[in-house]
Amino acid sequence: MQQELKIAGNRIGVLIGKGGATKQRIEERTESVISIDSEEGLVTIEGEDPVRVLTAASVVQAIGRGFSPENAFLLIEDEDRVFEQIDLSGIADTPRQLDRLRGRIIGRDGRAREQIEHMTSTHLSVQGKTVAIIGLPEQVKDARTAVEMLIRGVPHEAVFAFLDRKRKEAQADLISYYY
Repeated sequence: MQQELKIAGNRIGVLIGKGGATKQRIEERTESVISIDSEEGLVTIEGEDPVRVLTAASVVQAIGRGFSPENAFLLIEDEDRVFEQIDLSGIADTPRQLDRLRGRIIGRDGRAREQIEHMTSTHLSVQGKTVAIIGLPEQVKDARTAVEMLIRGVPHEAVFAFLDRKRKEAQADLISYYY
């Protein structure tokens, strides 16, 4: 199976890693071969096992969207984790609007993004015209909802109250599961 992705030129070095270490680690962990066309930003992933190739593609895509290799490797280490991205380009008409949306999601000194990550046990990356999320499916769903609420202009306090409510529901579900 073969998968092709395009990533930004400024992320190619991160994907390759020092001495090719990151690329090699992805290849070893997913039993795939990764070819990189640095000029085009085109990454080709080939392998026998379609699931492993798709996992490698998710890791490459995550690194391309601004995640550190350590956070991207969570997609290999825990097969239940998923990668999802939200495209802001259709929402923001001007670069200024896009900056405003990114600013709302990131918050002052990165606090809003950190709060969403903390309350949902996910990792977020806001880069270019996308917001990317890594985490378990239910947590990613909650983080995505929080980001979408911020995009719609819902006040930060209301978004954090929503996440707090979701976290308490999840804890109650966990407790009732064991008792």
